[in-house]
Amino acid sequence: MKDPKEDEEKSRRVVEKSTELRRRGRRRNKQCSKADRLQEKGLDSQLVSSTCSKNLVFAARPGYGHLGTKCVVKANHFLADISASDLSHYTVKIIPEVRCRKTSKAIIAELVRVHKNTELGMRLPVYDGGRNLYTAAMLPFTYKEFTILLTEDDESIGTTREREFKVVIKFAARVSMHQLRELLSGKQVDTPQEALTVIDIVLRELAAQSYVSIGRFLYSPDFRKPQQLGGGLESWRGFYQSIRPTQMGLSLNIDMSSMAFIEPLPVIDFVAQILGKDVHSKPLSDADRVKIKKALRGVKVEVTHRGSFRRKYRISGLTSQPTRELNFPLDEKMNMKSVVDYFQEMYGYTIKYPHLPCLQVGSQKKVNYLPMEACKIVGGQRYTKGLNEKQITSLLKVSCQRPREQETDILQTIQENDYEYNPYAKEFGISVDSKLTSVDARVLPAPWLKYHDTGREKEYLPQVGQWNMMNKKVINGSTVRYWACINFSRSVQESTARGFCQQLVQMCQISGMEFSQDPVIPVYSAKPDLVKKALKYVHSASLENLGGKELELLIAILPDNNGSLYGDLKRICETDLGLISQCCLTKHVFKINRQYLANVALKINVKMGGRNTVLLDALSWRIPLVSDIPTIIFGADVTHPESGEDSCPSIAAVVASQDWPEVTKYAGLVCAQPHREELIQDLFKCWKDPHHGVVYGGMIRELLLSFKKATGQKPLRIIFYRDGVSEGQFYQVLLYELDAIRKACASLEPSYQPPVTFVVVQKRHHTRLFSSNHDDRNSTDKSGNILPGTVVDSKICHPTEFDFYLCSHAGIQGTSRPAHYHVLWDENNFTADEIQSLTNNLCYTYARCTRSVSVVPPAYYAHLAAYRARFYMEPGATEISKARGARSKDGSVRPLPALKEKVKNVMFYC
Repeated sequence: MKDPKEDEEKSRRVVEKSTELRRRGRRRNKQCSKADRLQEKGLDSQLVSSTCSKNLVFAARPGYGHLGTKCVVKANHFLADISASDLSHYTVKIIPEVRCRKTSKAIIAELVRVHKNTELGMRLPVYDGGRNLYTAAMLPFTYKEFTILLTEDDESIGTTREREFKVVIKFAARVSMHQLRELLSGKQVDTPQEALTVIDIVLRELAAQSYVSIGRFLYSPDFRKPQQLGGGLESWRGFYQSIRPTQMGLSLNIDMSSMAFIEPLPVIDFVAQILGKDVHSKPLSDADRVKIKKALRGVKVEVTHRGSFRRKYRISGLTSQPTRELNFPLDEKMNMKSVVDYFQEMYGYTIKYPHLPCLQVGSQKKVNYLPMEACKIVGGQRYTKGLNEKQITSLLKVSCQRPREQETDILQTIQENDYEYNPYAKEFGISVDSKLTSVDARVLPAPWLKYHDTGREKEYLPQVGQWNMMNKKVINGSTVRYWACINFSRSVQESTARGFCQQLVQMCQISGMEFSQDPVIPVYSAKPDLVKKALKYVHSASLENLGGKELELLIAILPDNNGSLYGDLKRICETDLGLISQCCLTKHVFKINRQYLANVALKINVKMGGRNTVLLDALSWRIPLVSDIPTIIFGADVTHPESGEDSCPSIAAVVASQDWPEVTKYAGLVCAQPHREELIQDLFKCWKDPHHGVVYGGMIRELLLSFKKATGQKPLRIIFYRDGVSEGQFYQVLLYELDAIRKACASLEPSYQPPVTFVVVQKRHHTRLFSSNHDDRNSTDKSGNILPGTVVDSKICHPTEFDFYLCSHAGIQGTSRPAHYHVLWDENNFTADEIQSLTNNLCYTYARCTRSVSVVPPAYYAHLAAYRARFYMEPGATEISKARGARSKDGSVRPLPALKEKVKNVMFYC
């Protein structure tokens, strides 16, 4: 047994070491005062917050990596050169106030057209659509008022009218280019966001006039012929454009994109597509009407019954009665007229489909009725609601491009944008190179993997990011003694289910698991709508058969299209019964594939507490800054509800390694938090208990304790991979979450402050890397993508901060997207090679398949856990939260049901 004093002494030495590391670390200019370190108010004021907000500076690049085979890749970054002179910023005020960005831009465009050569002194300004206008040089005035006449469509009443606006332009400030030049020269200064924003606006101004602009994306039906997605939608091709400060200078990042738009169809055809049936003869049901109303609300249409005169309206609703029953007051005396008669008498138009409801357009006070057949959807309207599975598949198919094709399209986009002759770029002295950037890269070596000694292949070196389980056994096979099978698929006979289970059991045994041949009870068939009853029956029947011993694993056969069944089953098993489950779809039961069975066996093994493989370097204590002292690796992510879900909570998940030195097993915790909240609220918590005084809790604390319970040691180093953070949130997330980690550690022991490395992982960026020679088979994988292990940390990376791009996976289809890793805080003083190599090697330990994955596994697992937890919200809870809002009266969010102890310590989310 260990001497506790020895443990204490070791802990003290490491705390001293970490304090020294922080003292001389790269990221601090000054020491924080005691006042800075203490929270001013609240229960946690007794805990030291060692993150000094005033001096929080992101980790500087410690140097460049050297490990791996050198190569050259091309990146979709184009060098941009800017004029050295400062720019001028003016504020814009439009009276009466205009809320529509499109109208605001039209007003300023008219002002420039009329006054450019006179009042504006030949200057060509750019306008952001809000309150800001920028010029390359000073205007002849500091304050001026203009009167502008604008002809516009009034969508509420469907007329065109001329409106007068007063526009006030007032000088605000000079936009200095000095800080941007400092940053690009490699000096550690704050990113000059305003200067970058102005350059962004300048470079997109011309394109935004002819394309549909959505955020940083620009779309047009002329790029490529729109492709039908079904349900009245089509995909438009477009591009993403953003200016970025990089080591080579300013870089314009261009990437291709596809987006769902509403097809410009006659409304009656759109409705037929939405419902998937002909609507010309039969009246609509109430359910049909609800579906159509949801799809059409807010959509802009134009009338077609008046020849070339095409008024535009925005749909506000749908009538509950068919057109033939609709009457409206003709005048103030309430003389009524039917819609059918009105259209006949007024326009000579005979309504052909009076059984269909009318569209309601206009305001609440004055509602207009338009027959569906007399309206056509206006083109260029982005679809903002959720896509169904079929539409998502179609959109992915359309947007999926091989690297060579994607590169060609990007270069074509640059040529079409023709920045050399762009009047706005010329005005502001900006030039853009037309060639992709060539970047020095390295291909990191794959790590050796360790499997069980009883297999023929005990150690294995993966080739091009993939391998298989042939001749290998999992390094730590779990034991499954008590299992059962439940069949929810009507088309699967009991004998078929039994045969499938036997084959799966056999594969688990071949893979190195101890697995009982027979289930505890015979295969139980049940109806999907009775999932809770069926699960409770199987659980209790097994308990009875085993004389009080609990079922360990449930194999569930589900229909291929199972609606909410999968989520309901996982919720009941993991939060109610404390039961590990493995779901299998009917199509796999009928067509048994050995590769499928092998992958399912890998999932079952880790869910039951086993390990599939381990890095050989981990077992031989050779991983820098992991193997030397007990190290815990965290992964964290927050998933938000789909667009359109305005009140559902966001879900945060944190996983942490529970084994050392292997760092392969990850326990996970989840929590609900306010809608769209990115900061993880439950990392650390403390509250006053009337009986126990101040009580500490939170996900970090709980996972640190479970690490100590599993390994017998407390972690002396923390590596934290944080997924799902945009660049604009880096500072806020680091400040809040690093502070929570510190407090969680201090709550266990006041002097316990292990050094932390905080790394943000980004997949939603637009940098793509291409082989410098698409015909060179040695520089690409089978899909034509760059080789797994390709890392870039120069030229297109941040001028001073510690970031790198890593493509750790082999491509399957389309163009591979490298992950972007940004080390925001580093008290462990990683070198570039150490953090890049560790991250790449961990990608080979992902439990669910025999491939290296595109994102470091702890971040991947956190994403899986967060996605799983969305099913934990009770079936009615989503509707209730929509009706009442996500928060309760005291501002808190309805908590998720707690995971059972048996579940939370294993990789249940795999």
